[in-house]
Amino acid sequence: MFPSTVRSALRLLRCRGTAWSPPSPGKVFSSRLVLGIETSCDDTGAAVLDEKGEILGESLHSQKEVHLRAGGIIPTVAQQLHRENIKRVVQEALERSGVDPSQLTAVATTVKPGLALSLGIGLEFSQRFVREHDKPFIPIHHMEAHALTVRMLHPVAFPFLVLLVSGGHSLLAVARGVDDFLLLGHTLDEAPGDTLDKVARRLSLIKHPQCSTLSGGQAIELLAKNGDRRRFAFTTPMGQTHDCCFSFAGLRNQVTMMIIKKETEEGVEQGTLLSCVNDIAAATQHTVASHLAKRTHRAILFCKANGLLPSSSPTLVLSGGVASNQYIRKALTIITETTGLRLLCPPAKFCTDNGVMIAWNGVERLRERKGILPPNVDVRYEPKAPLGVDMSAEVKAAEIRLPSVKLKIPN
Repeated sequence: MFPSTVRSALRLLRCRGTAWSPPSPGKVFSSRLVLGIETSCDDTGAAVLDEKGEILGESLHSQKEVHLRAGGIIPTVAQQLHRENIKRVVQEALERSGVDPSQLTAVATTVKPGLALSLGIGLEFSQRFVREHDKPFIPIHHMEAHALTVRMLHPVAFPFLVLLVSGGHSLLAVARGVDDFLLLGHTLDEAPGDTLDKVARRLSLIKHPQCSTLSGGQAIELLAKNGDRRRFAFTTPMGQTHDCCFSFAGLRNQVTMMIIKKETEEGVEQGTLLSCVNDIAAATQHTVASHLAKRTHRAILFCKANGLLPSSSPTLVLSGGVASNQYIRKALTIITETTGLRLLCPPAKFCTDNGVMIAWNGVERLRERKGILPPNVDVRYEPKAPLGVDMSAEVKAAEIRLPSVKLKIPN
């Protein structure tokens, strides 16, 4: 429940019939401007957008190299790096946009879900900022922002199906409005990006001359291009479960056991690059892509059976960091072509975490006058926050069986 101060403020907004706004600066602008701030995981991002989606200025500080050396994201390290860089990143975005804080219409910031220590830095900075400059504050759901980014680039009308896949999340949902989602499926254990990263670490790909500066997922994708995916028959444990939820932990365990077996056969210790590393990468990537494709296929059939998508030009949006993987995109292309949907995916730079998508979500909410708060309202971050109304049980109860579709995907 909202605190009484928030309820009072929201009642006041409804009575006025308009979004709250601070006293306007002396100069009149032709477009409303939103500053977006992102610190949900290991990237510190900020951007200034106008209401048409033009990026006026942006800045991003990546922590990738630090976490690569550490073998994974350490929350306290991520927190400290956000703390050290957020002020500079926001200043750079404002300076590059030529926008003074007084000229902003609102500030939008990720408050859920994500790493608690990372979310806290962004929220604390943003609340100080909006109070200092007397600006409205728009709390943003990270996955909602990923889902809506495509609307900044293409005229995509609601409703549409969205598959969000990243290092921390995987879900299928029907986007019916700016803050109206039906959740069809979600991860039951770990996300696909997390699985790929862990496999890459177990394979010691950071020692590979081509992969020393790449994330785990990027390294897997690169080496898979020269691998034989048929050499290893990995599976996911959900072939007989007729729903749209995901599970990748079992796949990771299979790959780990195979790596141990090959290390024994080759007589090498853990931490040594295997001769079959390309084949393991290819088989792992294909299994992840196949699992995502099958769950998405079922979601499409469920949507069609229940009239959840328009009959004319239905759309699947693929977003999130793992959406940058071209092999996975090709797998989803086969499914959309088979089912008569168009597939849209933001460019790779907008699939990963960034301030632009947060600012755009702020623009969308500003237009709809939804979730806009006065600067003096206290907001809490939520490390674990579901997206929309959970319909995964209804999907499972439908027991939709998939027709056979061969994923002939060139590397």
